[in-house]
Amino acid sequence: MFGKILYISDNICYIENKGSDEVKGDLLNLHLIFEHDDQKLLGEIVEIRDDRIEVRFLGEFVNGHYNNGILRKASLDSKVRVINTEELLELVGQETNKSFILGRSATYKDFNVCPDINELFANHMCIFGNSGSGKSCGVSRVVQNILSNKNSLAYNANLIFFDSFGEYKNAFKSINTINSYYNYKFVTSRLRDPEDTQINIPLNLLKVDDFGILLQADKHSQLTIIQRALKYAKIFAINTPEADKYKNNIIAKALITILYSQSTTRQKKDDIFTIIDTCHTKEFNFDSVIPGLGYTRSFSECFAIDSHGHFGEEVLITEYILKYIDESLNEIIEPENAVFTLQGLAKALDFTLISEGFNQNKNMHDDAQLLKVRLNTILHSNMKDFFTGDKYVTPAQFITNLVSLNNKKAQIININLENLDDSYAKSLVKIYSRIIFDFAKENANRATVPFHLFLEEAHRYVQHDNDVFLLGYNIFDRVAKEGRKYGVILDIISQRPVEISDTVIAQCSNFLIFKMTHPKDIKYIEEMLPNISADVIEKMKILQPGTCVAFGTAFKIPMICKLEMPNPRPYSASCDVSSYWDSKTNLADEFKEEENGEQTVKSEIFVEPEVINKEISNQIDEDVSTSIPNIGS
Repeated sequence: MFGKILYISDNICYIENKGSDEVKGDLLNLHLIFEHDDQKLLGEIVEIRDDRIEVRFLGEFVNGHYNNGILRKASLDSKVRVINTEELLELVGQETNKSFILGRSATYKDFNVCPDINELFANHMCIFGNSGSGKSCGVSRVVQNILSNKNSLAYNANLIFFDSFGEYKNAFKSINTINSYYNYKFVTSRLRDPEDTQINIPLNLLKVDDFGILLQADKHSQLTIIQRALKYAKIFAINTPEADKYKNNIIAKALITILYSQSTTRQKKDDIFTIIDTCHTKEFNFDSVIPGLGYTRSFSECFAIDSHGHFGEEVLITEYILKYIDESLNEIIEPENAVFTLQGLAKALDFTLISEGFNQNKNMHDDAQLLKVRLNTILHSNMKDFFTGDKYVTPAQFITNLVSLNNKKAQIININLENLDDSYAKSLVKIYSRIIFDFAKENANRATVPFHLFLEEAHRYVQHDNDVFLLGYNIFDRVAKEGRKYGVILDIISQRPVEISDTVIAQCSNFLIFKMTHPKDIKYIEEMLPNISADVIEKMKILQPGTCVAFGTAFKIPMICKLEMPNPRPYSASCDVSSYWDSKTNLADEFKEEENGEQTVKSEIFVEPEVINKEISNQIDEDVSTSIPNIGS
């Protein structure tokens, strides 16, 4: 089959084709060994012609171990042969306690591809592919294979899935049947099953940056407002006489500023009443009693305007307000372990607007109004249920609760975000990622508690956001750059890599690329990964569903790998339109409601197909009769 070496050009070797009974197509992508003295080079057949075979050099075997790249080209009198079993096992690997079966080699059908667990999971990874190419099934199969590895037990694994569409629940809910030590936890934005857990993030764990992301801040001044509001929220939450004095001090300073301003009396009254309507205490409200010499007035009565255009009780009210100004209160330090609610934060935001430095500042007021609107939107949506402030929780307690279920360790934590808008889903993913990353950084035993963050539909979250300008960093960029050292690993899953931050992709070391055909995505991958060959680019355009090109630090050479269908499968299959069109299944089974504590079916939703067809025919006849003119007339 293989004759003499004709010539060598750059990294390509041309060999005489002596012909054979073998099918030429079966030789494509076959690996050859070039032996000469102590040199043993590896090459891959990339083209076959009638007179010659084109082989691309990949690397070199040294003392039985394979190394990528070559320092010396093959000699013209090198012996050429097909790779043997021992050499092939060095390339594809074997299943051990340090490796696992990824899938079956598409080129060598009797061999499994078994990457080293550390090489694959200790580095950031990307899983790309078109819709329907097998990404979700592939990811499910990889995780199922890891947990099914008979040579090792992944008891301390923390595989956290940010599931955009609730796809992985079916694939992972039965992992306890693989091994009784394994557990699956489903954290969701909408409870459906008894074992579901609602998303719950303690507010005390959120920092200024997190609130900036949650409230979609886009100016540095808004971060200043948030910082002041958080301070007030914590002080007000302790509910002590000192906290009440602090509130009165803020209100009193705001009122005095207005009284001494150059505004008209009418404008002063409107501004003061606006403040009292928004921020009031027992001492400052419309019905507060203001004592005078032998008489009393209510707070609102003191601002009656006399015939001269002045406040009738200006002296009385000024003296009353000044009593509550205490400069020493400015030195109060916010309590570290204070807890507050979103409603408490909203009230603190109101006090921030009237406080010193913000009051009468139109720009600050406009910036704060946007924050108030967005906070109120959250307060009137189901998002408010995801943030609790009933007790103080440490990061360690939060992480422990996140990765445990019924006092057992959960290896897979599936956070379902399917019914949330992209902006809120992105905020939650960033907040979770930041808390996990900070926890890992503070761990005294660095990288001993690894976390794998699987970002399904990653292009929804890992984007070129305004975070770098506003906060000075993007959490995904930071995790991509530093997370590996602390054991926080990103697993990026997407069908649109072109929309993902190039900083994150540049830090990824391993790639599983399923079929991709979009020119922009292919060009982006080619430009972002300088070590990817044109051959790999061509291969990923014609892959079958469930087949991927695997390359990176975990793979000795790029490999075409056929992954088995996961069992059970994720909810990622396309709708079986023809079957449901042709079926007379009662659609009402899909629409159930609670009545008197029992499940009842709303049977009126289903309409017999004959009735529908008859109504359509009647409507067509009516439309035709009214739209076509009567020619005979």
